[in-house]
Amino acid sequence: MRLCRKFNGAARQAAGSQANVGDAAQRSGLPAKTIRYYEEIGLIRPARAGNGYRDYCGGDIHRLTFLRRARNLGFSIDDCRQLMALYHDRSRASHDVREIAAAHVTAIEEKVRELQSMRSTLQKLIHACHGDDRPDCPILEDIAGAAQAGDKIASAAA
Repeated sequence: MRLCRKFNGAARQAAGSQANVGDAAQRSGLPAKTIRYYEEIGLIRPARAGNGYRDYCGGDIHRLTFLRRARNLGFSIDDCRQLMALYHDRSRASHDVREIAAAHVTAIEEKVRELQSMRSTLQKLIHACHGDDRPDCPILEDIAGAAQAGDKIASAAA
């Protein structure tokens, strides 16, 4: 989405709205590599200066900052694409945005449950491990047992 083309190159530079990728990185808080990736996948489309360099305007910086915040909240690239489209759609229904956010919260809650289960298992294994000079280790035995069970399941499925 390109909303900054109201100035030509000289007018944009005079207006102070021109930024190269390094400036855009500094102003948006994103690494230049990430900015280039977002361009590659079509999330942003900066203009090109006469020398072929990317030319970021204030709107581009705003979109990059929007993407940084959305990604920091854990939204996927696809979610970010949808959220950005909704942000720019003045006829949007807030329900659509809420639905994306609610689905994301559900995914986060599931991930939290998985992490809590992992923590519980590891705490039990740590408690069972003597942590001394003995070679036997319940942690490794559990991992190896789970790996063997996985191998048996994979063999049976083949």
